[in-house]
Amino acid sequence: MANDWKKMARGGALIALEKVFHEEAYSNIALNSLLNNRHYDDRDKGLITEIVYGTVARKITLEWYLAHFIEDRDKLDPWVYDLLMLSAYQLIYLDKLPAHAVVNDAVAIAKNRGNNRGAEKLINAVLRKVTSVDLPNIDTIKRVNKRYSIKYSLPVWLVKKLIKQYGQERAEKIFASLFERNKASIRVTEPHRLEEFKENFQADYSSLSPVGLTKSSGHFASSLAFQNGAITIQDETSQLVAPTLDIKGPELILDACAAPGGKTVHMASYLSSGKITALDLYDHKLALIQENAKRLGLADKIETKQLDAREVAKAFPVESFDKILVDAPCSGIGLIRRKPDIKYNKDSLDFVSLQAVQLEILSSVCQTLRKGGIMTYSTCTIFREENQEVIKAFLASHPDFEQVALDHDKKDIIVDGCLLITPEQYHTDGFFIAKLRKKA
Repeated sequence: MANDWKKMARGGALIALEKVFHEEAYSNIALNSLLNNRHYDDRDKGLITEIVYGTVARKITLEWYLAHFIEDRDKLDPWVYDLLMLSAYQLIYLDKLPAHAVVNDAVAIAKNRGNNRGAEKLINAVLRKVTSVDLPNIDTIKRVNKRYSIKYSLPVWLVKKLIKQYGQERAEKIFASLFERNKASIRVTEPHRLEEFKENFQADYSSLSPVGLTKSSGHFASSLAFQNGAITIQDETSQLVAPTLDIKGPELILDACAAPGGKTVHMASYLSSGKITALDLYDHKLALIQENAKRLGLADKIETKQLDAREVAKAFPVESFDKILVDAPCSGIGLIRRKPDIKYNKDSLDFVSLQAVQLEILSSVCQTLRKGGIMTYSTCTIFREENQEVIKAFLASHPDFEQVALDHDKKDIIVDGCLLITPEQYHTDGFFIAKLRKKA
């Protein structure tokens, strides 16, 4: 009986959140591990997913609310506080759930989990207070950065950084957009079938990609079209990368930081012959690329190699490739909507070290590009230090390269000749793309 709490949806959510908060697990990985290894029905899986992502996304806000009801958090067992957080999330933000069900389940979990009468009583008392009194008003916080931090559950340093780059009005729109749930998005691999799949999936056209479709929710991966390679799952912004390389047939292409391979297979789809060499640091990630390529019927156009992209110049002769993609390691700030734990795992000092790595990769791989060849640089971040400033620094130290201005129908994403998409514009990942050419 002691483990019955693990069979409850809210108990499962607690298991996943403990891994995220105390074992530094990524929320998506902790959640997938839980759902794949335990037997929950579809309804419970949906509730667990909502609770885990919602609690992580609203963590700072929930901590602020709970501080008004708990005298000394440090005296609580960590799991007790986690249980209070996930319960408070439901009571405050999921108003369709009966409050009594949330409270009763939390008390039952505490009773079974801790064998601790004190924890059971405390959880019952705190949650009943949350449901019976008016919550404190965040808008009464006078300091702007602190207020935004609490309201949008962002570290203060990140609030300051976004306001500094984008101004307060646009920054707040970005803050709010980070709570939106990610759309399900696909790329149709045979463009002439776009309308067919739009009707079949009751999907919408992508605002950014001419071969993309989106839905507010959906399980494309279980469809026959996905299994047959007629569609592939890829964010709308990511779909903009491969076309910038102007791939036209029998070319040798380097994908320097390739995993999980969405952009790799997109580039391969343009090849009549030739080859893409896809690199990654980790062998298990290369296996994902190969699996994706096989499903799409592109395995013969892609070879994988385990290699640090900073070592490319040592591993390949000069002018080995016609085109190069550097989808650089970055802070990942543009992915916060679907990976909310990112915002708690970074600090303002990360950007200096990341920029150094990004420049080191570019400086290495560029030596293997033939004269007249194209090199595209992309990231899933929206900060200048990892984007425009990297391009500026690279061009300053490599006079044999020039920037090629990018264009798009949506003129508001064109910045400094690059594409910069922030999450609030088209409800996508935040993303950056720049195109460079090696002078002939």
